[in-house]
Amino acid sequence: MKQRKNTSGRHALSLTVALLGSSLMVGCFDGDSSSGPAQAEVDTNLFPADGKLEATIRRTTGGVPHVTADNLKSAAFGHGYAQAQDNVCLLAEAVVKARSERAKYFGPGPGDINIINDFSFKAQKILSGAEAEFPSLSQESKALIEGFAAGYNKYVVETPPADLPAECRNQPWVKIITPVDLFAHYRIVGQYASGALFATGAVFLAVPQGESPLPQAVMAATDMDTDMFKHIASNALKNAGKTDNFQDMGLASNAWGIGSDMSESGKGALLANPHFPYTGHRRLYQVQMTVPGYLNTMGAGLLGTAIPLINFNENLGWSHTVTTSRRFTLYELTLKSGDNFAYIKDGEEKPITSETFQIEVFNGSPTPTVLEKTFYYSEYGLMVSANALTADPDTGQDGLPKWGASGTAYTYRDANSGTTRLLDSWLQMSRAKNLEEFQDVFRNCGTTFWTNSTYADDQGNAFYIDSSSVPNLSDAALAVIDFKRQASPAYNELFNAGLTLLDGDTSRDDWVEGECNGLVPYEDKPKLLRTDWVQNSNDSYWSTNPDQLLTGYSPMFGPEESPLGPRTRLGITMLQNPLSSGPISPTAPAPAGQDGKFGALDLINVIYNNRAWYADQFLAELRNRCTTIGSTPVNLPGGGSRTVDQACGVLQVWDGLYNVDSVGAHVYRVFIANYRDSFDTDLTANFDPENPVATPSTPSATNAGTADDPMLQALAVGLNALDQVNIAYNATLGSVQYYQPSGGALPGLPGGSLSGGAPTDLGASFPWHGGDGSIDGAFNAIGVVQDNFWEDTRFPRVSPAVLDNTAGLSVNAGEGWRMARGTSWHFGLEFTDNGPEAYGLISYSQSSDSSSAYFNDQSEMYSMKDYRPILFNEEEILANLVSQGEVTIRQ
Repeated sequence: MKQRKNTSGRHALSLTVALLGSSLMVGCFDGDSSSGPAQAEVDTNLFPADGKLEATIRRTTGGVPHVTADNLKSAAFGHGYAQAQDNVCLLAEAVVKARSERAKYFGPGPGDINIINDFSFKAQKILSGAEAEFPSLSQESKALIEGFAAGYNKYVVETPPADLPAECRNQPWVKIITPVDLFAHYRIVGQYASGALFATGAVFLAVPQGESPLPQAVMAATDMDTDMFKHIASNALKNAGKTDNFQDMGLASNAWGIGSDMSESGKGALLANPHFPYTGHRRLYQVQMTVPGYLNTMGAGLLGTAIPLINFNENLGWSHTVTTSRRFTLYELTLKSGDNFAYIKDGEEKPITSETFQIEVFNGSPTPTVLEKTFYYSEYGLMVSANALTADPDTGQDGLPKWGASGTAYTYRDANSGTTRLLDSWLQMSRAKNLEEFQDVFRNCGTTFWTNSTYADDQGNAFYIDSSSVPNLSDAALAVIDFKRQASPAYNELFNAGLTLLDGDTSRDDWVEGECNGLVPYEDKPKLLRTDWVQNSNDSYWSTNPDQLLTGYSPMFGPEESPLGPRTRLGITMLQNPLSSGPISPTAPAPAGQDGKFGALDLINVIYNNRAWYADQFLAELRNRCTTIGSTPVNLPGGGSRTVDQACGVLQVWDGLYNVDSVGAHVYRVFIANYRDSFDTDLTANFDPENPVATPSTPSATNAGTADDPMLQALAVGLNALDQVNIAYNATLGSVQYYQPSGGALPGLPGGSLSGGAPTDLGASFPWHGGDGSIDGAFNAIGVVQDNFWEDTRFPRVSPAVLDNTAGLSVNAGEGWRMARGTSWHFGLEFTDNGPEAYGLISYSQSSDSSSAYFNDQSEMYSMKDYRPILFNEEEILANLVSQGEVTIRQ
């Protein structure tokens, strides 16, 4: 596949845009800086003394903005402007979503999802909650939010609508926003692992027996409007039933904190390797924000966040991984006899209240349809259709009872329903100078919502903490949970699916409010401080370092003594064996180079070594069985037989890695994608908590090397898939695995009347290294995405149809694996006597605008493993400015 760097950029090296001395009235849109302290009490670290915002933006290699300002609000102003330059359509659509206006602008959506989402977010108080909470935010948070909104607004005001990217060109929904709008977006981000899971149907369907969940048309443009939405309920039920694991956000990451014992410098070092979507609101955006004497932080955050989230400063750095913790609890309410709108708790009657909301729906005419629907609340929060959450959408089998069917109803409490601490936590982390100050963020009830934090510093500390928001349940409540899990397989199945079902008829199961408003306080969170290393690759806190297994914590944080995922097993193996290149490829670089110590370059190359756990574990055995079977046909499980000797020949010389020039990686992939279904029955060494990295293991010797060998049968099935789509066994991985951006269409139905055309491939495609984290067991985890839309958005994209048990192999001949998630913002960092030294990239590049010079420049670099220095100090920045890459903006 031909590689080409996009050089036609609208912002291509040109940031002059007549900004110096601009007299645009952007101050009208900056959120009213008077919400800061009174004039006589202005904290000039946070707000400009004269109320006028000014920031300098310097762009370096990759389009990275380094924003410098005299105060925090002005720094956020510059950050908001830079993000809008690179991702204005995504930011605008995020606000449409947070305001429950998708149906208003984009129509009902596929399966009426826009209607369902809009109503659900209104019921969850995304926007109205932001309006209520905003006055209580800290001055720091207000400075950040108001400044970022002002910067975004400046760009929108001065950019002609016809000059916007194709995805939002000339659209009425690209308009100035308020700080409350931006804060509402943060409330959705905070609830990605909780309330957002219920916004696809479970909240929408929560009505008592005898009441229809359908909204009513209170203003209809046509007589047909009342019939347009009759399928909403069935669509909501289908959507709600799609989730079978409420702890799986579809996100992953690796993070290592290296202490003084294991670093080259004798100080700390950090590996940061988030595996996030390449599209949508969860893209990570790199920025440096500097307020001299107050803040100097480099990192990347989710789009729209006014401060980066995975960062380092002069003294310390951290990364995040999605945690195994639980961010909400379900409650089963015992209804008052004969009354579906009252429940009994501790012998007292409690009301179920209601609130009615309206949304607008675009129907193709100048007059939108206005729909109205009522939602219900307990003291804990919104009522929810637990039946919709637990029913089987394929078989129609019911799950938990419907509201009132057995005298019960269901509701939930969300640990992240309030987001007042979101920016405060990361600002304080970014300003911390040492471990004590970093830990103080969480001692003071700071939270990272749904992630762990892995940390290293210039004093040689390596620190881990599950810093997420976790319900603080009493010992009595936890004991009842444990009893129910032992006594009831059905209850345990719910718990293992991420649904913590509590009794709503007793205050025993209420959260213990304590100092952190119902969340587990710092002293009870899993954490570990060491001078060798800590790590997390999305397994629980238990295995942070096997030399000091963490036990005795609330099960709400995740399991103990449970099997580890392949990335965790491989990561720990590399940390425990820093001089070993692994059992398969002796020519591959050792994780820590020749000295057994980790530096910044070693850590970025740990990601790029492209080892995979399942290749390390099973390839040698498969090769042996290949030799034994030779050209004898292998019996296929579904009938028939075939030979595997040609593919076996390729596997005999495969380097065991997932590099773009590796020959045989894709053959092994289709093998392991099938063989992993046999782990429970074929592996003879069961999981042993005393040996968690090495177990489970050891394929059974029964039928080994024969026509009925489960390993060879899995290979045979996989080869049939490759044959079906004409993929050669001896192809290089880079010729069948690639990154190809797509889009270019307005939000709506792909190719439909509301979309402005079908999505198309945008720019060059790039051979892509890495492997699937779950199926290949690759540390450098990437993957295929089948969704027809950019994540979290209504922007259509080109999406592949795939074959089963292939890790996403396209059904189209020769198309291979189209990667769209995984390694994103990633770096290796080491603290040295000269300050922080780091190397890395954003794999999908900074901008989602296909005409920008920063749309795919870093993608080409990632493809070639051409990581760049992460520039931090003044000399580095000045030496790497792009042409015309410095501008001062004012309001």
